[in-house]
Parts: sequence; structure tokens; C-alpha cells
Amino acid sequence: MGSISRYPVGDGHRWEVRYRKPTGQQTRKRGFGTKAAATSFLHAVESDKAAGTYVDPTRGKVTVSEWSARWLEGKANLAPSTRSRYESIIETHIAPTLGRLPVAKVRHVDVQKWVSGQECSAASVVKHHRVLSQILELAVRDGRIPSNPAKGVNLPRVKHAKRRYLTAAQVEELAVAAGPWRPLVLLLAYTGLRWGEMAALRVQDIDMLRRRVHVTRSVTLVYGQFVWGDPKDHEQRWVPIPRSVANELGGFLAGKGRESLVFTGERRGNPLRVKVARKSWWDDAVVASRCPEGFTPHELRHTAASLAISAGASVLGVQRMLGHAKASMTLDVYSDLFDTDLEAVAESLDKLRGGHRLDTKGNETVGNTG
Repeated sequence: MGSISRYPVGDGHRWEVRYRKPTGQQTRKRGFGTKAAATSFLHAVESDKAAGTYVDPTRGKVTVSEWSARWLEGKANLAPSTRSRYESIIETHIAPTLGRLPVAKVRHVDVQKWVSGQECSAASVVKHHRVLSQILELAVRDGRIPSNPAKGVNLPRVKHAKRRYLTAAQVEELAVAAGPWRPLVLLLAYTGLRWGEMAALRVQDIDMLRRRVHVTRSVTLVYGQFVWGDPKDHEQRWVPIPRSVANELGGFLAGKGRESLVFTGERRGNPLRVKVARKSWWDDAVVASRCPEGFTPHELRHTAASLAISAGASVLGVQRMLGHAKASMTLDVYSDLFDTDLEAVAESLDKLRGGHRLDTKGNETVGNTG
């Protein structure tokens, strides 16, 4: 056990507690106004030591901003775009309000006030909170705070917009309106490639004989610079191309070397940028083809999933095509597209039951199921 002693101060006296840390190092805490308060603190320390939950108060003095930087340094496998997004969240939303606080001084009520005071969309608030919670969770694992004050915070409810899918006919209209970029539209709509994956494609990544695309990398614009990296979730994959789409893609490959990009921007052969594409031809093509207002290139990825499922693709097949880490993710994202499968299952089970049905007396029945 530690010890409690009184020491003089200008207006009387205060109490201090001396105790040993689990490492054996002697330390003390001063400033208690009453002996009872000092005793309560000492009992709490000894209880935490016995339970293995003791947290050294000095380790919690690191500020949220300092600890955020350490947390980000440990994220070695982040995609460049994700790292950039995390840096922006920390700099813009976390540091101005909580950055100067020691991690040990952050309270649940502080996090709740921070969440409630943000003037942005509910989805953005949830993302900001997720980053802060991960930062503080690392502080828990590193023995700097006893628990994560960001847990259990009341978050705004995110209303997910209903996904929009083009029909095959609408895809054809969009492709026609895209003019010389027609093969690009068809490729996105029938393979589900992300824009960064498509922009990083080289001639050698397309196997015209097998009609497949080898997705091995992605390119993202970060702080005005092109950054090359692995596809999202580091999932390299082969994606099949319909024969008709492969035939139209051939024109973009003609006369190019194996290392050349399939699609390039207008300036110095750089990768095609989505913002530039939208301004120069995409948005006009959307209007001309009577697609849903504001339809984006990324929505062609959703369209690809819809068309594949309509063509009879399994969940596993769609997962592999889109590069999802797990089939459960594909189901979560596109659960609405599989609703019709339930009816098909019921019909199949009805056929399976077929002539094996018995009536209430155990006699075999005949006839249809209606």
C-alpha cells in the first residue's frame, strides 16, 4: 500500500498520496483538500493495480493532436486518398476543438458536444467521429487512458440515398452520347471498375484473347499530384469483359505500347481525371442521354452490379468482379438487388415439392401447386 501525508500550503494544508506504479517506480499525487479524498484516490489506484487496469497519469498528457499524428503514422497500409482524407478530418474537424486537450482530459461530454456542434452532413459527422474514436482507442490500447470517451456517443442518423441503376438501354444511350469515350462508358458499366482502377489500366492489363481485365493498381489525385497504389483493400483481380465491349475497346489499344495507359487525359498523356472528364464530356452526355439527373461515373459501378445480377450472376461472382473483400459486403451494399431472388427460391422449392405432396391424411396429391 501507499501512504498519505499532510503538507502545509499558504491557506492551510493539503494532502498527498505516495504510491508505487506497477513498474515499481515511486510516485506521488498532491493537492487533495481532505484526507478522505486522498484515501479514496489511493484505494482506486491499488484496486486498478490489482485488476491490471492501472493507467499511468503521466502517459495521458500527450495532446489529441500529437496522438493523432502518431495514430496516422501507424496506418502504414492506407491508400493515399484515404490518408489524405484522414489528414483533412484531423486538421479541419478534430484539431481546432479537441487538439490541445491531453487525451486523459477528453471526456465523453466533450466528444458529444463536438459531435453535436458540427455543421455538416450526418454522414460526414459519423466519419469524423469514427476517426476520433480510432485515435482514442489506440490511446486505450497503449495504456494512456482507461477507456474510450468516444464510445456510446449519440450520432446523427444517416439517411442513405436510394441507389440508382441504369438499364442496359440507358447505358447504350449514355455510351452514344459520350462520343469518342463510348468504350470507357461501356467498360465501367459492364465490369464495375472504380474510376481510379480504370484510369490506371495499361495495355498489358487487358487480355483480349481471354477478354479479361487484370486490375493490379489504382491512381488517385492527392494534393494535385497523381499517386499510384494498389486497388482498394489491396484486392488485385481479373474481371471478365463482354465480347461486344472488348471489341469496342480495341480502338483505344491500337498503336500503344504495353506500358501505355489505355485512357489518358488531354494534357501530356496523364491519367484521366474524373473532375476533368465530368466538365468536358460526362455531364453533357448524362443530360443528352436522359439519364437520372446528376448521374455520376461511380454510379456505373452500381449499374454493373445490377446488370450482372440481372444476368444471373451469383453473390460470389459479383463480389469477385467488384473486388469486395467479402461476399457479405456485396450483400450489404446491394441487398436490394437480390430481393427478386426470394421469389425465385420460393418457386424452385415449389417445383421441388412437386408430386411429393401429401394431403392432411398422408395421401399423395396430384396436380399443380396453385
